[in-house]
Amino acid sequence: MELRPLGKSGPQVSALGLGCMGMSGMYGPTDRRESIATVHAALEAGVTLLDTGDFYGMGHNELLLAEALAGLPRERFQVSVKFGAQRDPAGRWLGYDARPAAVKTALAYSLQRLRLDYIDIYRPARLDPQVPIEETVGAVADMVAAGYVRHIGLSEVGAATVRRAAAVHPICDLQIEYSLMSRGIEAAILPTVRELGIAVTAYGVLSRGLISGHWRNAAPAPGDWRAHGPRFIGENLERNLALVEALRALARTRKVSVAQLAIAWVAAQGADIIPLVGARRREQLTEALGALPIRLSAQDLAAIERAVPKDAAAGERYAPAQMASLDSERPG
Repeated sequence: MELRPLGKSGPQVSALGLGCMGMSGMYGPTDRRESIATVHAALEAGVTLLDTGDFYGMGHNELLLAEALAGLPRERFQVSVKFGAQRDPAGRWLGYDARPAAVKTALAYSLQRLRLDYIDIYRPARLDPQVPIEETVGAVADMVAAGYVRHIGLSEVGAATVRRAAAVHPICDLQIEYSLMSRGIEAAILPTVRELGIAVTAYGVLSRGLISGHWRNAAPAPGDWRAHGPRFIGENLERNLALVEALRALARTRKVSVAQLAIAWVAAQGADIIPLVGARRREQLTEALGALPIRLSAQDLAAIERAVPKDAAAGERYAPAQMASLDSERPG
């Protein structure tokens, strides 16, 4: 497994990370045994970076990871945890809480659920508009000094916020959506993090399965949050799947799958970018790992961009209310 530095201040991590959100719902029913087997298969393949959030299944995902990691040497893996998102018992989103006291309380709960002495990378899930980022990062920095956190990351924030955060404490990475279908970071965010020596952990590299090559022209099943995703609805879905077919034609010429080509494209954008794949089953993980040996030439990259041009995706990546809350989508 190739290792990549997680920014100039972070650890060496595997060139591919495992996003664990889907193992705790969001995309429909889950299988506990298969989820744990998938985590084990990832570790056996050399994946070290495991990404979760304390609000994934409201603690379920952290408890699941604790079960999967029990008894394993701590140096074999790094756990990245997002905090701050608020949900009620019915699963409705309530906003974000990144006040310093809330940060430290959330960390205490995560350490207990994960059965760990420290978190490798701790990050606010989103910018809390009521709390200056300096206060949030300062609270996590206190936990770094106390030994409960090793590194600080960010998630879905814009270039200006990244600069303000990095002025308080070194930031190892920015977790943000990046794929052939979502390239908004290229204008201002990516140049900024590169200037500051901050890596990108890219989630949504398959656009939540849309460009996996396995999605069919049908609405998401009940209980699957993609049913509210603009790119999965009506004419948008038809237009987006047409892009996938163009990508499929290229994948055939390389004798790889559509998913592998899409992941390889993200990985090829720089050694400072680590794709996160949301595999819930071992066969999905195996397919994703098959992207790592793929080396794309300049001609390959040009052909891929002709098949899926920048800004070609139909529909925004989130519903309007969620888009409005994203600091990363604000100008500047």
